[in-house]
Amino acid sequence: MIHPSSHIATGAKIGSNVNIGPFCSISENVEIGDNTTLISHVVIDGHTKIGSGNTIYPHVAIGLPPQDLSYKGEPTRVEIGNNNTIREGVTIHRATIKENLLTKIGNNNYLMCYVHVAHDVVLENNCIITNSVNFAGHVRIGDYCIIGGGTNISQFIKLGRGAYIGGGSGIDKDIPPFCTAVGNRIKLKGINIIGMKRRGIPKNEISEMVEFLRMMEASSLSPKAFLEKGPGISEFMSNNYIIELSNFIKESEIGIAPFNY
Repeated sequence: MIHPSSHIATGAKIGSNVNIGPFCSISENVEIGDNTTLISHVVIDGHTKIGSGNTIYPHVAIGLPPQDLSYKGEPTRVEIGNNNTIREGVTIHRATIKENLLTKIGNNNYLMCYVHVAHDVVLENNCIITNSVNFAGHVRIGDYCIIGGGTNISQFIKLGRGAYIGGGSGIDKDIPPFCTAVGNRIKLKGINIIGMKRRGIPKNEISEMVEFLRMMEASSLSPKAFLEKGPGISEFMSNNYIIELSNFIKESEIGIAPFNY
């Protein structure tokens, strides 16, 4: 179902049971999967592939060129998975040639009004991104993250899966998996206990995560040094979630956010 006021360029691939409302513009290299709805006034440009079951609200712009002065019109891409809700005024830009040529949104995400997803961002699955959150280029967001409204995330930052970010934050350091953080500049607050419970993680493993992070916070060592030299940490290494958190910290190039002393 395509409203007569909308423009669908020759070459665009439109799946079955797609509903395109009034005043939408779809370019020739766009692919839209089955059962997706564009409510109205949606612009989809560039080499953009959108999966099935998505709902895209008015005044969303997807696949337009990145805000990067080095970009010279290369055929970089945007890929969006299945069952995402993309609310009013969201912008998702195509990638540059500086990394993998791809801006990627996974499955089952909820992007609220006026979220900006810059070039080369990877947003995984089952995330809730609240109003007016801005992702700079090359940001990586893991599964099941929740980001409060008005948060700004600097380029190349990584959020581990299950992280919870309070509203109005300024993120200039990596946030480890299952942690909560808030502030401008961002500081770690502790473990995202509620989020871990929602994922069905056993209570004893959550308690170990809390104790482990408290030990790290109380240590005079930096987080990376604590993981190498800290006393008593070996007893926690049977917990896969602590292993995931530890590996994230070890691999962080920017460094993780400081604790909220």
